[in-house]
Formats: sequence, structure tokens, C-alpha cells
Amino acid sequence: MSSLKKLTTPSGIISALAIDQRGALRRMLGEDASQESLENFKSLVSENLTAHASSILLDPEFGLPAAAKRDENCGLLMAYEKTGYDSTVAGRLPNLIANQSVKRLKEAGADAVKLLIYVDVDEDKAINDCKQAFVERVGSECVAEDLPFFLEIITYDAAISDKREYAKIKPHKVIEAMKLYADPRYHVSVLKVEVPVDMNFVEGFGDDYVYTKEEAAAFYKEQAKISNLPFVFLSAGVSAQMFHDTLNFAKASGSTFNGVLCGRATWAGAAKAYKEAGSDKAAEWLQTIGKSNIIELAKLVEELATPIK
Repeated sequence: MSSLKKLTTPSGIISALAIDQRGALRRMLGEDASQESLENFKSLVSENLTAHASSILLDPEFGLPAAAKRDENCGLLMAYEKTGYDSTVAGRLPNLIANQSVKRLKEAGADAVKLLIYVDVDEDKAINDCKQAFVERVGSECVAEDLPFFLEIITYDAAISDKREYAKIKPHKVIEAMKLYADPRYHVSVLKVEVPVDMNFVEGFGDDYVYTKEEAAAFYKEQAKISNLPFVFLSAGVSAQMFHDTLNFAKASGSTFNGVLCGRATWAGAAKAYKEAGSDKAAEWLQTIGKSNIIELAKLVEELATPIK
């Protein structure tokens, strides 16, 4: 398998910027946002922030112009999945971008490929079997093209929508999903995962909690022992401060996470500026607040994360 060095800092930590959002970004910029607007916004983020990131995660649908504007020392991850899922069909089944393949993403300059799947380990076996075969196929493609395979896992429960109720079972969902897809048959190079608890429901982080700090810390330790695969945390749309607090808590709890793939916590304010005042204001936000966000995060991650050997 190809090396991860193009995607890490010199010390071996992944400090990556994620802006492969498509549907979510269109909602942030306005439902009537054009393809040109999405491409322009991604380019602004890439141009202004990638000097401070080890790599950037983009999509081939709106992100190719942004890929061309990234810093010369910044590696490139490319998303392979279609955005979202068909809510009329059970299982949140994954699908791939119709006109893409790992070979084509490599030809477009990708140093690694990322696939997102939604996982409920307790859902119907037939549904999970489909997802497992799907990941196997993508893993085999990545092996054939000698590209690292990043698997992003977003967990859920098919029967629970209440956030507090889900928080009670989230550690089980996250940890068991990681355990499943760490199996060598999937050829995953790096797991991109949620933290094992909803920090809004941890003692001291929210008004209403379902875990004490000690209980939450134990889940971070358990997650870190699941496999020998490198794993990075996604920011899940939380604020920059909450993400920083979460990473500090993770480290103090004994987590050996290998970095982050952080999106909206870094650049969300620029999307608001772009929608309300245009690209110049968005660029101004990125050059000030956005730059500060990513520099602070990169410094923190360098201090807290475990280098990939």
C-alpha cells in the first residue's frame, strides 16, 4: 500500500482540512447556490488555509478547482461516495459518484481515497452485509491502484432519533463499527471516526449529562484499543472551541488518535460571510478567523495526537 507520508505532517500526524461537503455546503450557502458558487467557495478555503494543513479532503464534483489551488506541500484526499442517502429506502445505503473510480481519482491527483458509510451495527444483517461488500469492493480498488483508503464511519440507530437517547448507546455503536471495519479484508488504511461519546452529554460539557467524566474517559480508552489501524477524529460540525475541548479530553483519557479531518469547525463562518456578503468577505474571514482557527487546531493536534509509525 502506498505511503501516507503525503498526507501527514513531518512528525507523522494527520492534520487535515475537510471540505468535501456538497449537500450540506449548498444548504449553508443557500439552496439556490450554483455549481460555480460551490466551486468558488471551496477554492477560497483551499487557497487560504491549506498552507496550514497536512492534507485537504475534497470531492471531484465541485472540488477539482480547489485541488489545483492547494498549497504545494498539502496532500490531497478525494471523496468517492455520493453525498447523502436515499431516505425512502431502509439502511442509509451508500452509493458511488457515477462517473468516478479510484483510478480516475488517482489520475485527478488524489494521494488517497475517502469513502463515507453510515453504520448501525445492530441493524438488519442483510443491510449490513450489503455495506460490507460495498466497502470490500472499494478497498480492493484502492489496493489495485496502490492508494491509501480512508473509511469514514458515521453511526446511527435506525429506531432512535432523540439525541439524548442516542447518546446513551453511541459508544457501543462507534466502537463496534470500528472493530468491524478494522478487519484486514476491507483494506482500510485509516479510519475516520466520531469520538465515542456525544460530548454535549458528558458531565461538565453540557447541562444535562448521561456520562460522568470517568465513564466517558473509559470509552475513549476502549476505542483506542480496538485495532492497530490509524484513526482520526472528524469534527461533526461542532464549534472550534468544542472540538478543541474534545481533543484535550480525548488525550487526557488515554486516546491514541492519530490526527483529525476537520471541516466546518474551521471554515463555517466563511460560508455565512459568502452567503451574506460575497467572496471578498469570505476571503477576509478565512484570512483572519479561519487562519487563526486552523493554526490553533494544527498546533493542538501536533501536541496531542499520536504519530503514525
